Amino acid sequence: MITQAAPPTRPPAVVPPKPAARRRKRRPDLFRTLSRVLIMLIVVVQVYPLAWLFLTSLRTEQDFASGDPFALPGSLTWENYARAFETGDLGRNILNSFVVTMGANVMIVLLGMMAAYAIQVLGFRLSKLVRGLFLIGIIVPVQIALVPLFIDYSQVNLLDTYQSMIIPLAGFSLPMSVYLFSSFYEYIPRETYEAASLDGAGPYRIFGLITLPLSVNTVVTVVLVNSIFIWNDFIFANTFVLSEDLKTIPLGLQNYIGAMGKVDWTATFAAVCVTITPLLLVFLVLNKAMIQGLESGATKG
Repeated sequence: MITQAAPPTRPPAVVPPKPAARRRKRRPDLFRTLSRVLIMLIVVVQVYPLAWLFLTSLRTEQDFASGDPFALPGSLTWENYARAFETGDLGRNILNSFVVTMGANVMIVLLGMMAAYAIQVLGFRLSKLVRGLFLIGIIVPVQIALVPLFIDYSQVNLLDTYQSMIIPLAGFSLPMSVYLFSSFYEYIPRETYEAASLDGAGPYRIFGLITLPLSVNTVVTVVLVNSIFIWNDFIFANTFVLSEDLKTIPLGLQNYIGAMGKVDWTATFAAVCVTITPLLLVFLVLNKAMIQGLESGATKG
């Protein structure tokens, strides 16, 4: 018996992709490429000043004075860092800035959390109005408080003290902190507080056992954002500090200006590198917690 072979099957025709589909594929690729290029440009703009500052702090004084200030160093030396500590009281300046920054942050966190807890969680009749008044404080310039505060401090003997810097720094940073904390508390489920209240927990216990542990990322965000402003403060320190013993870093950098306005630039750059290193390291370690705090608070408010 002879069987007939099956007729050969034709391969399926290849349909070329439509032009519209190609455009859809190319657009995401182009957008991704442009995004990466833009991110690289931003990184270069942000990193270049730090790299230039560090390299310049290692240049010799003659190399910086006679050559191009933006050129690569011809020779490297660590003597600038030793001269930075000899010329100015850099260690004491860093300690003073640390005390002021920590003291102001403690006040900002405690007062900001309690104010936001009262406004957003406990609630009262004029809570929205009070929150609006706090937000108005964000746009108030710090310069308008210098003369009244100087007069008040002189009457109560607070001039040339840590408190004279900590109190106004905390006060002007409080509105933004209240906004961040209240925005975060707004998205904590009300059922959590109701369940704790039914179990017999009062407002103070609820604040300590529920609200405070949930606010860790927001606390880190508030501390880092305000620390940059407080660490670099010059206005309040220059107005209320009268002695060398309480000078903070911005005031201490003035010690590197010599007679006739001569500036020891390489030692100054070395001092700046030393002063920004602690804040930079803390920011690099806690940046993830800061981003989570912003996402859970400020961007939802």
